[in-house]
Amino acid sequence: MRVTNRVARLVAVLLAVNVVVVVTAAQTASAADATGTWKGSFDLHGSSMPLVFHLTAANGAVTGTVEGLPTTPAEIFDGKTDAGGITFSVKTDYQGQTYKLIYKGKVAAAGDAIALTFGTDDGSWSTQMIAAKSTDAAPVATSAAAPVAADVSGTWKGSFDYNGQSVPLVLHLSSANGVVTGTVEGLPTTPAEIEEGKLGGDTVTFWLNTQYQGATYKLVYKGKVGAGSIVFSLGTDDASWGTQFTATKAVASGQ
Repeated sequence: MRVTNRVARLVAVLLAVNVVVVVTAAQTASAADATGTWKGSFDLHGSSMPLVFHLTAANGAVTGTVEGLPTTPAEIFDGKTDAGGITFSVKTDYQGQTYKLIYKGKVAAAGDAIALTFGTDDGSWSTQMIAAKSTDAAPVATSAAAPVAADVSGTWKGSFDYNGQSVPLVLHLSSANGVVTGTVEGLPTTPAEIEEGKLGGDTVTFWLNTQYQGATYKLVYKGKVGAGSIVFSLGTDDASWGTQFTATKAVASGQ
């Protein structure tokens, strides 16, 4: 009888150890699965908005950045990972206001995608997206180099959606010493002169006035400069209306 009890206790101890090992391994695997670069896009008012997530998961914590938001890259904070998935938050500026976005994701069993839901912390807006793991080779670490100033000089073309209709815009921009000047064509007042244009790093900002139905509106532009494109957010200065669009650089004739 004593032998039987000893065996039973031994089996119970071994089972408990195995459970701890399995749970720990599952948590470790979940953390490892989230590490990497993930790419996807979400729909905003009929436009596809691409995002790139650079995630590092270790010891139950998630760190990294999100590229593609109005504030980019946006630093991740409050990042956590467990067997149930990952959660993290970022802050981004839009039309002069700062918003906290909360992300919740589940890594696919194959480790090749994350199903994400995210939205504002007050629940006023949310969406869903799938981010696929990038197979691009990781960049080789090099010594830090001085940042290269973005170049916005040239003609940029794009369009935004207004009540279901595509409104084309042409932006003629010139930049020097951090100052941006030029005009925007396609608004009710056209061309509209750019005011207080600034260029800092890869961010360009300016505003302009346009007439609509007898009233004058101040439109504020904020853009992130990429390779041959600028992702703009624009809206009225009182934030009563806003939208986003991507402008691509026009190729000069003869090139």
